[in-house]
Amino acid sequence: MDVLTLSRLQFAITSMFHFIFVPLTLGLSILTAFMETRYVMTGDTTYLKMTKFWGKLFLINFALGVVTGITMEFQFGMNWAEYSRYVGDIFGAPLAIEATVAFFLESVFIGLWIFGWNKVSQKVHAASIWLVALATNLSALWILLANGWMQHPVGYVLRNGRAEMVDFMAMITNPDGLLKFAHQLTSGYTVAAFFVMGVSAWHLLRKNETDFFIRSFRIAATFGLFSTVAVGIFGDMSAVEVAKVQPTKFAAMESVWESRHGVGMNLLLLPDPPNECNSVEGVCVPNAVSLLAFHDPNALIKGLKEFPPELRPPVLPTFISFRLMAGLGSYFILAALAATILSRWGKIENQKLLLKLLLYSLPLPYLANFLGWVVAEVGRQPWIVYGVLKTSAGVSKSVSLSQVIGSLVGFTLLYGFLGVIDIYLLAKFARKGPDNDLSTLIKPRGQEA
Repeated sequence: MDVLTLSRLQFAITSMFHFIFVPLTLGLSILTAFMETRYVMTGDTTYLKMTKFWGKLFLINFALGVVTGITMEFQFGMNWAEYSRYVGDIFGAPLAIEATVAFFLESVFIGLWIFGWNKVSQKVHAASIWLVALATNLSALWILLANGWMQHPVGYVLRNGRAEMVDFMAMITNPDGLLKFAHQLTSGYTVAAFFVMGVSAWHLLRKNETDFFIRSFRIAATFGLFSTVAVGIFGDMSAVEVAKVQPTKFAAMESVWESRHGVGMNLLLLPDPPNECNSVEGVCVPNAVSLLAFHDPNALIKGLKEFPPELRPPVLPTFISFRLMAGLGSYFILAALAATILSRWGKIENQKLLLKLLLYSLPLPYLANFLGWVVAEVGRQPWIVYGVLKTSAGVSKSVSLSQVIGSLVGFTLLYGFLGVIDIYLLAKFARKGPDNDLSTLIKPRGQEA
């Protein structure tokens, strides 16, 4: 193990752990805001109970997400100082906007929402959680625009041994960043939808607060159906963009070794380099890769052999992760469709098989998110900024092996401890169910502040 390998491992561990919390925060903030809005519009106290119950789980997840996210930025200066020096003027801009605009807005209004019960009007209180949801999603936008620039650098020049921004608009309108944002946003909504359906299923199987969890389930199922379909659409658009601007990553995603027209898709098995998937034998779909990449069944796909071995990404993890992610995405659409239909036109509390399936499916959207990031980041290698700066050139020169080992062990232990706390708190309050005492939350209608 060297400094480069351990620094990559450390960033992977910290970012993946942080990303346990991000998707749920994105989606659960929207659902909580919707539930409170329904209460304000209808006066139905069941929606108020929903707001309190799901909002509490949102706050637990939000708090852990903030704590684990802060440490990641320090690593750019400690483990990746050469990267920060080379592209800091560009990469730092969206992160600065995220901190000064989105995070500031998020922090102010999350405080108002937490402590404003019974102190501000119902409409102001509901507006505060919508602003939290907006800020959370804006935060994701700026971070993913920064990552999108790393995947497809635009609007810059190389000058004085550094990359300098010359076109800010080019960066914020970068198709790779915008598609990554849309794909990740809807992925987060999917996580939240399956989280709410999974927790609701647990209670419905035990006949706890049946009306409350039927209504929660119904809202999440509809939200999940929209989200899963949108994930598929934006995922397809992202793959088309990757085929255009990151040909090595796309070739690894599909294990295409020889350049050719009309490339078929191998659904399950990784072919050896000499054996291309170009027939209906086995699990091959003829011309599918060319059709999906360029919407032309005879389009040319560049193979990995077109590029020097040292510029090819690891094929096996990229190939397998992409297929697992896509397969899970298809399953999510079918599960959300079944959940929506049965919760709207049937008695969902009696559908024990579906409820058990959704309960056990609760961690799968998290897994799909992780697999997507494996495709995005492992598939970009050996570049930290695609085509501009190699990962090996971005690591700090002054950091010793012992320092990286020490921080890696420290982060792993700390994050492991925080992970145990998070799972314990989420499980504790999810099992407890809703609080029926609403007297301290919001004043009766007509007496709002």
